[in-house]
Amino acid sequence: MKQITSSQNPYIKSLLQLQEKAKARKESGTFLIEGIREIELAIKGNYEIETILFLPELISETKLKKIVVSSAVEKIEISKEVYQKLAYRDTTEGILAVAKTKSLQLSDLNLPQNPLILVMESIEKPGNIGAILRTCDAAKVDAVILANPKTDLYNPNIVRSSLGCLFTNQIATATTEETINYLVENKIDFYSATLQNSTSYHTQNYTTPTALVVGTEATGLSQLWRDKATQNIIIPMQGAIDSMNVSVAAAILIFEAKRQRGF
Repeated sequence: MKQITSSQNPYIKSLLQLQEKAKARKESGTFLIEGIREIELAIKGNYEIETILFLPELISETKLKKIVVSSAVEKIEISKEVYQKLAYRDTTEGILAVAKTKSLQLSDLNLPQNPLILVMESIEKPGNIGAILRTCDAAKVDAVILANPKTDLYNPNIVRSSLGCLFTNQIATATTEETINYLVENKIDFYSATLQNSTSYHTQNYTTPTALVVGTEATGLSQLWRDKATQNIIIPMQGAIDSMNVSVAAAILIFEAKRQRGF
């Protein structure tokens, strides 16, 4: 089995580029996954694992074989120095994986007859994206679309903050125009969460094919979403501010739709 003990190894340096730069991930078509749960969810989500790197002091080869059953996956034993250089967390059980990215095209989505979709437009903070993906997994939302994405989906902070739910959701990325056209063509009503010309979210019917659309806390949704929406919706608030964290807002809307659908 191959061993790497130096963080100056060229391959390790290339992995650090995957951690730090979206350009490197895009050019190589690969990204890093950290932790047992995350790797297991990626495999379950049909992500192709190229390489496993492990620290033998933290994880045994027996445990490794249970996680990665394919003999085609390269396994590399790394030193503590290398692991600490690559790992974001101290509690990831001594294992990392190099995986291939997916195409994330709208045409790749496989929707049921009566889908519930969550659309997020131009959300930049990886923590918010990760939290929304966790909510979508919990509610078994049928698809998630990132419209006009500002952050690379395979950013390690999204992988980490989603707790692996990046791999359990059907996800596509597209422009706002492409997303709206897709929803219209597939006869999916969409409800835009915005302050302007809105009605209370709980007054709408989400039991038919539905997409819930959320935007950034700073600027909200772009005008096209407001103009084209089946209905603009708002979560009424009684305090001094007129907005809440986008991941919280998304969760409220998603679970109202699930309540109406009888879960």
